[in-house]
Amino acid sequence: MMATAESCTGGLIAGACTDLSGSSDWFERGFVTYSNAAKTELLGVPADIIAVHGAVSEPVARAMAAGALVRSQAQLAVAVTGVAGPTGGSAGKPVGTVWFGWATPQGLFTEHQRFDGDRAAVRQATVAHALAGLLQRLPA
Repeated sequence: MMATAESCTGGLIAGACTDLSGSSDWFERGFVTYSNAAKTELLGVPADIIAVHGAVSEPVARAMAAGALVRSQAQLAVAVTGVAGPTGGSAGKPVGTVWFGWATPQGLFTEHQRFDGDRAAVRQATVAHALAGLLQRLPA
């Protein structure tokens, strides 16, 4: 079973999964944690991690993925947090910056990507990368 913890995609990963017939056999739940408060309340991301590193960061993506496992019945989780744009970017975290977290029986994995395009393109690229990364990490 898998779970999602989504910020910048707002549930699109869960939607892509549940678009598939039979997904109830392997999709357990999705958390849409768009606000920092939601990340803390629903996933247990420590507020001090967000304060120190920002919501779009490796430690937050890692904590989101871990929190999704702890707060679900899933064995796999994917988490995303990023700047989809067109506003919200900065010099250090420009629009298109996304951090990914994958929690698997083999451990926690994180990765950073920067996607080009408008808001819709960044979000769709994030969904595709999140699911591809999860598939790569599935146990054989």
